[in-house]
Amino acid sequence: MESLSKDKKIILFDGICNLCNSAVQFIIKHDKKDVFRFVALQSNLGREICKHIGVDQKSIDSIILYEPGIAYYYKSEAALAIASQLGSFYSLLTIFKILPLKFSNFLYDWIAKNRYKWFGKKESCMIPTTELKSKFLP
Repeated sequence: MESLSKDKKIILFDGICNLCNSAVQFIIKHDKKDVFRFVALQSNLGREICKHIGVDQKSIDSIILYEPGIAYYYKSEAALAIASQLGSFYSLLTIFKILPLKFSNFLYDWIAKNRYKWFGKKESCMIPTTELKSKFLP
């Protein structure tokens, strides 16, 4: 994991989930400071990172924000940490940190559980365009 840049935060996401892919596109569009890099959970690197940080992919149904050498966050904590880095209006969403973590994770889990039913899924992971390739780790 030493090969990962310590100056970029890595978002691990479900590469076949339409909602997750839309969220990635949204984050890229609003990531004016170029803070984030992206890795599909299903990729070799995604599995390697999960193993490195001790996350069992079979038991997690979530986005993961990994700050190499510092910490990792998942579920609502990850979503709010990502929003806080986007600046503007989106950083105001961190007000939801006042909610008990158990409650915000319950809402997160409810959406995660229904995401394929509501938004559908792809047969395979998204392939980034040439312009976006630098935002994704292999």
